[in-house]
Amino acid sequence: MRRVLTFEAQVKIYGGHSRAVRHVLRSILKEDETGKPREGATAVPSPVTLRPGTYLVREWNGRPYRVEVTENGFVMDGKADASLSAIAQKITGTIWSGPRFFGLARA
Repeated sequence: MRRVLTFEAQVKIYGGHSRAVRHVLRSILKEDETGKPREGATAVPSPVTLRPGTYLVREWNGRPYRVEVTENGFVMDGKADASLSAIAQKITGTIWSGPRFFGLARA
């Protein structure tokens, strides 16, 4: 009960879930026990799939950055990285969602 009350207090102070999270939660509730959508349920859009050889381009503080998608991750300036978020952090100096930084995820 304490957890529920704590959550409710946080919702009052900071607000609830984002619209995207509420959408995903609603669609999960519309699935049956086997994971199949119940009749009338709406599908949740899948995340963007990046294929090797794709280039992501982003300008930051007047400098363009080009990241290549590889089989094992990403390459920027000749250096390999496993995640877009790590690359976004190197570019900005702060923690970012990599897909969001490169415009692959909705805000």
